[in-house]
Amino acid sequence: MNRGAIKEWVGVLSFREKLFAFWAVVLLGAFALAVGSGFYGIALLPFVLLFFYWAIMDFKALFLVLMACIPLSTEVVLPNGFGTDLPTEPVIIGLMGVALFVFAYRNKGLAGGIFLHPMTVFLLLHLAWIYFSTAQSELFFISFKFSLAKTWYVVVFYFLAYYLLKRVDQFVEVIWWVFWPLLFTVIIILVRHSLVGFSFAEVHKVLHPFQRNHVSYAALLSLFLPYVWLLYQLRQGRKDRLFIVIVAGILLVAVYFSYTRAAYIALAMAVAAYFLFRLRLIRTVLMAGVVVLVIGVGYLFSKNRFLALAPNYETTVAHREFGSLLDATAKGKDISTMERLYRWIAGVEMSRKKPVVGYGPGNFVNFYKPFSITSFRTYVSSNEEQSGIHSYFLMTLVEQGWPGLILFLILSLFLFIRGEQIYHQSQDPVRKAVVMAILLSLVVIYAFLIINDMIETDKVGSFYFLSLAMLVRIDLLNRRDSGYEAKADKNGGASTRNA
Repeated sequence: MNRGAIKEWVGVLSFREKLFAFWAVVLLGAFALAVGSGFYGIALLPFVLLFFYWAIMDFKALFLVLMACIPLSTEVVLPNGFGTDLPTEPVIIGLMGVALFVFAYRNKGLAGGIFLHPMTVFLLLHLAWIYFSTAQSELFFISFKFSLAKTWYVVVFYFLAYYLLKRVDQFVEVIWWVFWPLLFTVIIILVRHSLVGFSFAEVHKVLHPFQRNHVSYAALLSLFLPYVWLLYQLRQGRKDRLFIVIVAGILLVAVYFSYTRAAYIALAMAVAAYFLFRLRLIRTVLMAGVVVLVIGVGYLFSKNRFLALAPNYETTVAHREFGSLLDATAKGKDISTMERLYRWIAGVEMSRKKPVVGYGPGNFVNFYKPFSITSFRTYVSSNEEQSGIHSYFLMTLVEQGWPGLILFLILSLFLFIRGEQIYHQSQDPVRKAVVMAILLSLVVIYAFLIINDMIETDKVGSFYFLSLAMLVRIDLLNRRDSGYEAKADKNGGASTRNA
């Protein structure tokens, strides 16, 4: 074929056909170069280009695929101690780049309400202080990585989610995209677990590769159960509802066999919170809880009364039977609880030395050992896996100082108090059900945050920021409809409501 014929052939191709032809040439070239050079990573280049093309042309579809991948993602440890979640984290980073590009050139969907909403203001203040404490960090590079991770979660799951999900039915669509992969992983894990007699000692092995540990697994199941309940309310068919009830039962069984005490308590708290939100009591309960917490912590650290809680080093051991673990917990001899206490006390001592900016995000594990108290030491205090303080609130205090903790507490109190108001202001029953499901899911997340630090993980952080985005979206929809209704009543006409 001569050059003129090639030009004529190319000329009749559509733009998409030309792009496909270009990609095919790159694909063949990359594979040839990879084989010839022996550097097989080059073969990934065409797929990176395909990803960016897809992200730019249809980033909503990519966002839905990202949500579907959350139950399927696996943690991969990279050289030099780096870790990432695949495939989710690279997609999150890519979507952040796409989101920033879209917001710069197509910012109508973000104009006005969201930036003026108190939820956004408190969230951005929280993020700003993280960067400020990063600038003062004892180990800047570690803190900077933490800050970047926080940023791409906020950009993708808060701002981009708000931009894409303009109606509650679109949010429900997201829930369905998570529903099926989650059910798939749960069934696989339960089958594998049944083959070893639902052994407590084997629970970590059967979770691989979908979950890093049983706490992450139980957290995802527990925070998603309110959304399963939401799907039940929205389905009208008898068979559909029966199917969802069966799935809810499967998830509850999976939570039980995760052997995670925090999950049992979190779900009980969610049930209680349902009635508190319905009765408009959440503000009173939250304020009372803060008062009790302050008094309790003050009492324990006054005259060093907390020293009476020190465990017996010889009898505080790991248990291979769940019943023995529960018995040890009741007697204060459970190694995981006592190890948490060991780190919490060290964290409090650290906060006394650097109360304003803290040690920098992500830095607790690098500095806590000199502040620990020997009498609280357990068999796992060597902390070879380099795990954190196991309390998001204490972690924030230690790493970001009192201003960081106060900003996060303000955000947390506001989202529940304002969330309760949004629930009662919602006239549309679908919106009302969605808001309640979001609030109960957030209750579960916060129950885990008391004794774990999980917001910067794809299994929990994605739902946390997505929940905040949808609360803002529904709040602004309610305000808009309220204005329409007032105008319609004034003119003697009927108003419409867009769910």
